[in-house]
Amino acid sequence: MDSENVLVADPKAPDPSVSAPPEPQRGFVAEWAVTIILLLFGTTNLVQAFVIPTGSMEDTLLIGDHLLVDKLAYSPSGPISKHILPYRDVQRGDIIVFRYPVDIRQTFVKRCIGVPGDRLKLVDKRLILNGKPVTEPYVYHKTEYIDSYRDNFPSEPNVRVVDSAVDMLTSHVIGGEVVVPPNFYFAMGDNRDSSLDSRYWGFVPAANIIGKPLIIYWSYDASTEALSKPMISIDHLLDLVQHFPSKTRWSRTFRLIRGYPLK
Repeated sequence: MDSENVLVADPKAPDPSVSAPPEPQRGFVAEWAVTIILLLFGTTNLVQAFVIPTGSMEDTLLIGDHLLVDKLAYSPSGPISKHILPYRDVQRGDIIVFRYPVDIRQTFVKRCIGVPGDRLKLVDKRLILNGKPVTEPYVYHKTEYIDSYRDNFPSEPNVRVVDSAVDMLTSHVIGGEVVVPPNFYFAMGDNRDSSLDSRYWGFVPAANIIGKPLIIYWSYDASTEALSKPMISIDHLLDLVQHFPSKTRWSRTFRLIRGYPLK
């Protein structure tokens, strides 16, 4: 539990400021069309740039990935806007950006594992969702040993958890499974053995969700220490000047970020 993805607003990036039937999934062309529209016309109300400073979403998102976050993805659609942008509800498997429930000044990125009404548990690291084992090809395990709480969840905590997690464990566990309440979501990092997530601080309120990562526009091999500071340091600036070509992960540039459907 020693790593968390606290998104940091990117100081080097431009600052472009009753349920309905489900909408069709965004296809490749639609995703790129939305990306281009947001890049060309976006403001801070539409899209925002962030940088990943920690490894809790490895190997999906790496330390030093610079993202554009689509802030309209989960917005309520209007009578006209619903025909322009494909709004939809948060779905299982989506990667989401949200205000950390314990401290809303911090912004986290995790994967949505459970939506309202879902029942979930972990058995020896394996996700059981609504009574069925789930294949998670994106999950990365750093450790081979089984932790009694982290990997067999929910159970008696062997580490300190915050009050909201205590409430989750005492009020929202039925038959050995966590049941996600209305207007809340359960989120975990892809680096499952090293992620400060819903297991430790509880559910994500729907009102805290900012949007979804849309694209990696640049990826640079930098340290968590360098990227966690609110302002770019002299050391990091010098590193950029000296190593920009060699430490830029060119293969990740302009990579679209997609969720993985969980059923």
